[in-house]
Amino acid sequence: MPALTDALGNLVRFVLLPGNRYDTVGVAPLIHGLSFDALLADKAFDSNWTIEEMNMRGATICISQRPQRKEPLAIDAEMYKWRHLVENFFCDLKDFHRIALRKDKTDLSFAAIINAGAALVNSK
Repeated sequence: MPALTDALGNLVRFVLLPGNRYDTVGVAPLIHGLSFDALLADKAFDSNWTIEEMNMRGATICISQRPQRKEPLAIDAEMYKWRHLVENFFCDLKDFHRIALRKDKTDLSFAAIINAGAALVNSK
């Protein structure tokens, strides 16, 4: 489930994908219509398309890169430290048993429980 959070780690938007799809497939609908200054992401978002899109938008790129990347990107070490807020959000969200085990049968009910869980996480 690719998700977009703000600078404080609060959920902005997410995209549900089948379990057999790469997260990079969900990047385009995730960032469509949004403006931002930087993208802090994990290796799942390390694709040439994502990097080209961020360069076109003028956004700073801070992606944990795959080891097989031919031309490694320069990463701002200070900015990379803030990526833990995104990871903490997912960790907190997975504290909810139904979300961690994907117990909901339909996409609509799963999306609803993710939104409810995110609201509870953000209210802490």
